[in-house]
Amino acid sequence: MLFGKKDQLVGLDIGSRSLKAAEVEESKRGRSLKRFGITEIPPGSIEDGTINDPEAVAESIRQLFKAYNIKERNVAISIGGYSVIVKKINVQTMDEQQLQDTIHFEAEQYIPFDISDVNLDFQILGENQSNPNQMNVFLVAAKKEMVNDYINLANLAGLTPCIVDVEAFALQNTFEVNYDFSNENVALIDIGASKTSLNILKDNSSVFMRDVALGCSQINQKIISLIDCSYDEAEQLKYGENTERISAEDLKGIVSSVVADWCTEIRRALDFFYSTYPDDQVKKIILSGGGANISEFRELLAVEASAEVDPINPFKNFLVNDDRFDPNYMKKIAPQAAISMGLAMRRVDDK
Repeated sequence: MLFGKKDQLVGLDIGSRSLKAAEVEESKRGRSLKRFGITEIPPGSIEDGTINDPEAVAESIRQLFKAYNIKERNVAISIGGYSVIVKKINVQTMDEQQLQDTIHFEAEQYIPFDISDVNLDFQILGENQSNPNQMNVFLVAAKKEMVNDYINLANLAGLTPCIVDVEAFALQNTFEVNYDFSNENVALIDIGASKTSLNILKDNSSVFMRDVALGCSQINQKIISLIDCSYDEAEQLKYGENTERISAEDLKGIVSSVVADWCTEIRRALDFFYSTYPDDQVKKIILSGGGANISEFRELLAVEASAEVDPINPFKNFLVNDDRFDPNYMKKIAPQAAISMGLAMRRVDDK
């Protein structure tokens, strides 16, 4: 899905509650962070991946680029949720061109949408270990309507979308650049505003993915129902601001109930993974998204999953100038920057 010309791209993560933009440079000294910015969008502008108010979001994108002095107009964006299907499939061994010619036929067996309504892509992973006449392939299908909506949104904001990636792959890209767990099974879990995504890696290859319609907005909604405030007020209260509106006990009760639900769903997904791979225990979980900063969630998940749980640091192997970027602020927003950083490392001619 290529539309641009220049090699350098800005990674633009368009979430349901916030926008994140990252720009990186590569030199002899290594990779460095050139610019990073984050801003919120009006509640309801994007819901479940559907763009309800493209003009409002486009204006927020324009303001984000202006506020952080981002001049580059070529961007990599990403999509996710239930309009995107990612499956690891086995097909008869063939070369890439042959698979290109037959992928629609192969995909019809696995895609729950009308094949004419989706954009298809694939990545050949290699020979199937249990059957040498077959090969493993990553199949990606995204609804054309959703892809077009995000492309049109970027265009409306005055940008050129050069790559449309899948959120889970962008996150995996960030992980692989910053961490080395090649001999361990690792679960990458992204907790956004309205959905949670799970991606389990074995030998740095994805073997299991799942999306769940749970996220940080649940906490906001519970606060709103308790004290009848605006969404923005609830967002402040969630992070311990304006504390006279809600007691510490009530807030703790809300957070505890929500993160318990998250852990239950993640545990179910892990159990399903273990039913398929009974010998492959996940001992390391890396969290991204806004939910990664909730300490109670990290602690409960570590117990529930019997694994070490840490928030991701997408800047770990990057040069970050402390004079330009406040270290405390960058540490705080690091989990939310993960997808945009993965997108920023893409190049126009990438597969």
